[in-house]
Amino acid sequence: GMLVRKQSILFRKWQIEAVSVVKTQRRDLSVQINEERFSPKIGDAIESKPNVLNLMIGGKMLPSKSKEILPVINPATGQILRYVPESTEDELEAAVHSAREAFSMWRDTSVSKRSRVMFEYQRLIREREDELVQAIVEENGKTIADAKGDVFRGLEVVEQCCALGNHMMGETLANAAIGIDTYSYKEPLGICAGIAPFNFPAMIPLWMFPVGITCGNTYILKPSEKVPSATMILAEMALQAGLPPGVLNVVHGTKPVVDFLCRAPEIKAISFVGGNKAGEYIFAEATRHGKRCQANLGAKNHGVILPDADKEKTLDALV
Repeated sequence: GMLVRKQSILFRKWQIEAVSVVKTQRRDLSVQINEERFSPKIGDAIESKPNVLNLMIGGKMLPSKSKEILPVINPATGQILRYVPESTEDELEAAVHSAREAFSMWRDTSVSKRSRVMFEYQRLIREREDELVQAIVEENGKTIADAKGDVFRGLEVVEQCCALGNHMMGETLANAAIGIDTYSYKEPLGICAGIAPFNFPAMIPLWMFPVGITCGNTYILKPSEKVPSATMILAEMALQAGLPPGVLNVVHGTKPVVDFLCRAPEIKAISFVGGNKAGEYIFAEATRHGKRCQANLGAKNHGVILPDADKEKTLDALV
């Protein structure tokens, strides 16, 4: 009989896996007032200020060489807790270089091994929960109970990453046409970046980089300059969990850092959560430079007030 040679056509899906989560965000009025009163100003030299947070680049906690710093303020008291640097152009380039160098190795690391890092990571988050909670309470102004919820909701995403392999499977179709089978694979994009807001210092960074890196990407994360400490603790724990150097990098700063992340050609995708004005700008800049961008903007709570509610207590609870 006649032999039919089957030709294989390879369709590759380039994608970054992301968890779509609908969460409520609460903006405390006292925080808003303190933000307006103590809005961070850039300009002081680092040498004149103690307690400046490090960057994390290439698996190392490195002091910034920047001459500009921003105060991190306790919104409940107005006290300056510590400072964050405005990362320099060279430091941002170093973070990109580190992520690029790590990507060639990390993308070829087995899914099971990447997931095992997440298993250890979730254990460490549980173990050091109190440390994270303290940082959130000090810098964000949440109650202890609310800060614990912040950590737990982020932990749920890390738990999902422990079994993310099931969501990374490709597809096959035999006989898509005469003599043709099709195959699709999900592959990591490369370097991804996350820009996080102030209102959930642990949860939202944990929405971002654990999913991205478990899918084989490397990551550059910029936490809010108002609440950076929880992210630094999480980054330290990621290294402790076995994450190779350069897979996760953390930089600090304001709009100049955001502009760099949006425009750097090596960065393939950006995830942002925050306000409408910033989000619309980031989405426009990122997509203009050919990046994938997911931007979760301006979420608000909804509440129903029943006729028998105590007016004063309800208003206090809402704002």
